[in-house]
Amino acid sequence: MAPRLTARFWVDAYLARLRLHDIPAFVTAHGDDTAGAVLVKLNTLDGQARAFTRSFDLMTGARSWTELAAGPDAEIEDTIRRQRSFDADLWVIEVEDRAGRHLLHEDGLQ
Repeated sequence: MAPRLTARFWVDAYLARLRLHDIPAFVTAHGDDTAGAVLVKLNTLDGQARAFTRSFDLMTGARSWTELAAGPDAEIEDTIRRQRSFDADLWVIEVEDRAGRHLLHEDGLQ
């Protein structure tokens, strides 16, 4: 079994990767440093947004990013508020990119 990275380490690495691509991103909710889940909100700056969460395949053990919700920014904010209401350890990162880049499917970020 591969060692699992802490949430804080992954968040810091993700933010650094985004900076290398000149993609603005901000931590809007600081979750548990060790074991907090991470939710990524992609704001395309046109009133629309998408939220991504990491899912776990019980059959293969693989982790992948899946879209939790997409639509008007206000609706995505409501979705995030609901998620945080039952997971106080949740990290939320907001990525702002008109082209819709989030880099979540790149090597090392899965």
